[in-house]
This record gives sequence, C-alpha cells and structure tokens, in this order.
Amino acid sequence: MSTGSATSAASATGATVLVASDLDRTLIYSTGALALGMPDPQAPRLLCVEVHEAKPLSYVTERAAAELRALAAETVFVPTTTRTRKQYQRISLLGGDLAPRYAICANGGHLLVDGVSDPDWHAEVRRRVDDACAPLSEVRAYLTATTDLSWVRKHRVAEDLFAYLVVERERLPQDWLDRFTAWAGERGWTVSLQGRKVYAVPRPLTKSAAMREVARRTGATLTLAAGDSLLDADLLLAADRAWRPGHGELADTDWGAPHVTAMAARGVAAGEEIVRAFRAAAREHTREHTSPRLNGAPAALPDPA
Repeated sequence: MSTGSATSAASATGATVLVASDLDRTLIYSTGALALGMPDPQAPRLLCVEVHEAKPLSYVTERAAAELRALAAETVFVPTTTRTRKQYQRISLLGGDLAPRYAICANGGHLLVDGVSDPDWHAEVRRRVDDACAPLSEVRAYLTATTDLSWVRKHRVAEDLFAYLVVERERLPQDWLDRFTAWAGERGWTVSLQGRKVYAVPRPLTKSAAMREVARRTGATLTLAAGDSLLDADLLLAADRAWRPGHGELADTDWGAPHVTAMAARGVAAGEEIVRAFRAAAREHTREHTSPRLNGAPAALPDPA
C-alpha cells in the first residue's frame, strides 16, 4: 500500500494519523551513536539505510525497518530533519510504493512534496525569518571571529537558511557555547549542540510549523512525533503525542511535557522502540474511530449481568 492509499484508507474510517519523526539519533544511527551495550552475540542485526561517498553511514535494526514499513502503510509518515535536501536524499528508509509523499528538511525550511520543495512554503518561511531575525551573515561573522581552529573542524551553511560548526566535542569550550547561545538568542536565533555539530538556527525556522502544514493538507486527526534534540522540542510540543529517547539534548536536560513519553532506551534500540510506539498509538486511534456507532453516536454498551 502506498502512502497515498494509506491516507485514503484512513480517511474512509475518519482517522488519519500523521507521524512526523526526526531522523538522526531518533530513527537512524551512525556507528558512533548505536549504543550497543549488550554482549556482541546478543547485538541486533542492522540494516544500512544511508551510504555517503561509498561508505555505510547510518543504520536501523532489521526489526525497526520492518516495523517502519508497516507504519508507512498505515499512516502518513513524514521524515522530519534538520538535514539539507541533499543530505536527506542519501537516506533510503523506505522504497518503491512506500516512499513518503511528504518530507520536512532544513528544520522546516523546505517542505518536500513527492521529492520537490514546495516554493510557496519556502517563500513564506523566508519571509518569517527575515522579519524576525538578524541576518545569517551576522551570525556567520560572529562564528568566524570567535571560534578557534583548535576545536572547529568545519564551518557550514545549510540551504542559505542556517549555520553550523563541526567541532571536536571534547575541546569545545563551554563558556564559548554559553556566550554564543546568549548572543544568538538576543538576535532571534536558537543554538543547539548535537553530537559533533553546533547549530545556529533562526527561531521561526521550525519543524512544528511544517508539520502543522502537512496535517492541514492531509486532514490528520492525530499527530505523533519523536525527536532527541533541542531543535525537536517545538515538534514534540506541537504533536498530540510524542516520544523522546533516553539520549540526546532533551534527555540530558530532563526536558519533558505531559504528552511526551520519556523513554529509557538509548541508541538504535530506542529507534526500534519509537517505531513500535508510533504503530501502537496509530492503531489505538484507528480503533477509536471505527468502533460501532448508532445514529452517529457511540454504540451503547450492554448492561452488566
């Protein structure tokens, strides 16, 4: 069943579940992020889902891959990432008739529809950023002037929307990060440390806004989300139900909300658990919308004997 037919089938029951999930360190994991803490013979079988420059880069467990295919057939599954479009296109989570119709890239800066960026959405995002934030050039100038080559490996700009550094994490000065976070915050930007990357992202550039737009277009009656970093917090808050793994910025700061489940699982095992949680919540929602009804009202339960 394709994503489109899954949506049609769900709409026929009055239930359309949208699943917007972060990718890196939420659903997919690099070798350094797998967190395989069990004895080697007990380690799960892994499936490579990303190749870069002829080298395997990211993985899911084989069980997670099977669950994810089932999830994509049952819901509107929307990969949601801070990656650029080019970086996202390296990932092969699903294929063929299960390829997601929608994907959110560049932290919400690009909404892909059948693989193509929606120009109206992108133009609206740029307008919001220009109206509310200091220009990207000012942030880049600050990074150039205040960073040290002893701990910065690369300066990067993503989609002409935001900037990030690739750093030597163990050498990254905490006082610099604190100063940069405060400086950027005064200018409408959010700073996030994820693994070896320090991101500076305009505050209006959010995954949640793009998720709401997809929910509007698909008529979603339930939104589910997952993520591990500060840049995912708005996405999790905007969803009806959400999950965060036992690792990452959100776990490290004990971040939470009443509708967000804080999982104990870490690494690639957490990714598998998140997909299972998505499927269970989607099935529960569908059952609630397909229970027997009389004249438009829920069917009465029989009196107890």
